[in-house]
Amino acid sequence: MAAVAAFVGTAALAVELTGAPTRNDISLSSDFSGRVCSTSGLEAWLGLSAAGVATPGQAGPPGAYPARETYYTLEFTNVSNRACSLYGYPEVSAYRDSPVAGGPIGGAAIRDTSIRPKPVMLEPGATAHSVLRVTAAAAPAGCAEVTAAELRITLPRQARPSFVPAHIPVCAQRGHVSLSVQAIQARPGIPGHIMTP
Repeated sequence: MAAVAAFVGTAALAVELTGAPTRNDISLSSDFSGRVCSTSGLEAWLGLSAAGVATPGQAGPPGAYPARETYYTLEFTNVSNRACSLYGYPEVSAYRDSPVAGGPIGGAAIRDTSIRPKPVMLEPGATAHSVLRVTAAAAPAGCAEVTAAELRITLPRQARPSFVPAHIPVCAQRGHVSLSVQAIQARPGIPGHIMTP
């Protein structure tokens, strides 16, 4: 991912974890014979964030308002007692509150293919991440913003989603896509910083 244009610092969002990950025993491997990480064996949480402004050509047609971009890390900690593998893109949608109370906001995240997917093997207690980009116009453009209270995250090769607390403004227009997500990468993530294997 290219460096974020204006890095305004990082802030950990208030997401309770039963135990913060202290190990980062992760290896990259093409071996898919290992156990696939299940939803029940991973703790999904929202990590650091950084803000910036879209570069020319990303913000829309000439004369359009520049777009605000905020990058978040989606963290995945192996809370099981066995190593497991992750590969590909998580599916991410924003929700007002919960599937029952509020329902989804806008469209599901599209894939950001700037990072090539690689198999990630997670030892117990280790963490991997994916970068989520939220794009919003700097001024009203026929799209009312609402605050997503949760993110619905479905891991690759899994059917059961996780719901992660969030406080993220997104466009409420039906079908509008404010989110894009990168492939899962090794180690905890830092927005705007390219992780080395």
